[in-house]
Amino acid sequence: MFEDGLEINWGYILDSVITYGIQVAILIIAILIIAPIGKKLIKTALKKSSAKQSEARIQTLEKLLLNVFSYVLIFIFIVMFFGIIEQPIGPLLAGAGVIGLAIGFGAQGLVSDVVTGFFILLEKQVEVGDYVTAAGYDGIVEEVGLRTTQIRGFDGTLHFVPNREIAGVSNHSRGNMRALVDIGISYDDNIDQAMNILQGICDEFAEDSRFVEGPNVLGVQAFGSSEIVLRILGKTVNMEQWGAERDIRKRIKEAFDQNNIEIPFPHQVNIQKSQ
Repeated sequence: MFEDGLEINWGYILDSVITYGIQVAILIIAILIIAPIGKKLIKTALKKSSAKQSEARIQTLEKLLLNVFSYVLIFIFIVMFFGIIEQPIGPLLAGAGVIGLAIGFGAQGLVSDVVTGFFILLEKQVEVGDYVTAAGYDGIVEEVGLRTTQIRGFDGTLHFVPNREIAGVSNHSRGNMRALVDIGISYDDNIDQAMNILQGICDEFAEDSRFVEGPNVLGVQAFGSSEIVLRILGKTVNMEQWGAERDIRKRIKEAFDQNNIEIPFPHQVNIQKSQ
């Protein structure tokens, strides 16, 4: 009993809490059931269309659609929650609209992110699994969204890049890649002999499944301060170029050692002055 004579109707409050609590619990259970079913349907539908789309494209669309589906579920939950507690959603949406308009002028970057993300997806500039250079970052694309693009650097760092900062994209995963190896020999060595040895190594790697063309010796690439630079070039399957280059360099070192061809390295000459 309050001093002003008002009495709390605990029975009514308890009935309301139980009634609303049961309805909210049912809503939460329904959302928890619908969420995995919806995600499963999205994945199944995309798998059925895999014949028409590349695997990378399927992964990109899957992550995007799952995000959109999650946002829609959250919106439905909020609307139904206010319906359960008998609060009109109209004034709430109107108020949210006014607030959104007020903060919209400060959210131009967000709008730019969404617009840029839309065109990145529409034009298929990048897809999940692509090796790209974008906004100053190198790495593998893990997720493409309407607001951000996630790029995993080769050191393991995950970069969240706002789409508006992606002014240009260098996609290194479209088509075959180049395996390029420059090797130096001393000025005292025979260039033709070195090139013949290198071409023999190239012929060995021509049978390697990683190469789709070449490799071949291009010839003398440059004259250094203490070396003559010879270049090998070939085309490899995407993302296999680095491993192929490492194996070629190892094989070159072994062949040069067998044929007494020197790979130059910096020399230091010390001069002692007599006093």
